[in-house]
Amino acid sequence: MKKLDAFEQDILSSYEAGELKSTSPSKTDLAKFKAATTASIIKDRRINIRLSSPDLMDIQARALEEGIPYQTFIASILHKYAAGRLFEKPFRLPRHSTSPARKAAQAG
Repeated sequence: MKKLDAFEQDILSSYEAGELKSTSPSKTDLAKFKAATTASIIKDRRINIRLSSPDLMDIQARALEEGIPYQTFIASILHKYAAGRLFEKPFRLPRHSTSPARKAAQAG
């Protein structure tokens, strides 16, 4: 068994001392979980798309930040866009674009 870090050891100690209590999710949370599960399970169509290498690298980096496979990340983005729930946020990683305008902006 791997050695526990301080945070994990604290959780284990609390569990063993009976300080942790199990709770049930609310009906609202259960409904959200059920909808998300249903939406993510039903995948009955396949598509093929072509992306530039820099865009794919950026997508893979973002997926890595989220801790999910990049194909799942792309599907999630498309689902949010289709549902009208996609909101733009500032990007934290440098872009790898080959656009001359973007290269000029990054250089100076």
